[in-house]
This record gives sequence, C-alpha cells and structure tokens, in this order.
Amino acid sequence: MAQENTAVDERNGRKTFEGVVVSDKMNKTRTVAVSRLVRHPFYEKVAKKRSKFSVHDETNASHEGDLVEIMSTRPLSKTKRWRLVRVIKAAPRVAAEAK
Repeated sequence: MAQENTAVDERNGRKTFEGVVVSDKMNKTRTVAVSRLVRHPFYEKVAKKRSKFSVHDETNASHEGDLVEIMSTRPLSKTKRWRLVRVIKAAPRVAAEAK
C-alpha cells in the first residue's frame, strides 16, 4: 500500500480551507476571507457567510486577491492560528504607477 505525501496526511487531518487574500499589508501575515453557503434552519433560504482569518505567511508569497489554501496550526500570536499551505491561483498584478 503506497502512502500519499500530502500536507493533510502529514499533519494528522488538520482543518484546511480555501479563501481569498483580502489584506497583505502586514509583514508575514495575511488576512484571508473564507466564504461558505448556509441554509437557514426554518426559512431554508441559502445565505452566503464569510469568515476572516489571520494567516501566517513566512515568505510573504501571497498578495491581495490570490486564492490560497490555509491549514490550522498551533497559536502563533494573539490572532494567528492558521498558516499558508500554498497559493492556488495568483491574482493578476497591476504595475505600480510611476509618478
């Protein structure tokens, strides 16, 4: 039986989410928004909910607008309990305007 070498298998089934980076203004920290659909228990209307997580990005690899995968980890600071696993899809970069 071949053993797969994925991040989830190596880390004992920790929670992983996919989300969009909404802020990259901090050094080694990103704010990632994870959206999900929830059905109201009585009215059964489907609503979109969003949670924002502070994510540790050691190499500053992600930027605003990128689709990323995050994984739960031990507490790294007061608000950071997630770390960046990989950048799934990079957002198009806009060249800085020269003044």
